[in-house]
Amino acid sequence: QVQLVESGGGLVQPGGSLRLSCAASESIFSDNYMGWYRQAPGKQREFVAGITVGGSGNHLDSVKGRFTISRDNAKNTVYLQMNSLKPEDTAVYYCNTPDRARRGYWGQGTQVTVSS
Repeated sequence: QVQLVESGGGLVQPGGSLRLSCAASESIFSDNYMGWYRQAPGKQREFVAGITVGGSGNHLDSVKGRFTISRDNAKNTVYLQMNSLKPEDTAVYYCNTPDRARRGYWGQGTQVTVSS
């Protein structure tokens, strides 16, 4: 079964941390670049971070130094460590491959709310 399951979101105070996880089916994960995306209320979904099969990551400028993407190829799982969270990071976070994203195939996402 083709699926992506995101988890780890929640309510956190500004300056706090969360670690998001995304468990993917092997058909999606294997040999694929994986990305984290987010969609805030009233805004378009945006790319946050991505990682190659070999572990090279790239991050949106506004999250550089605060967020770190990683992956465990043995577990078909990609992570997003988020530190120093800000209210503007509030969004639903999704993981995906660029190809599935272009075709409009998404999981349910995980809500991250940064608020005092």
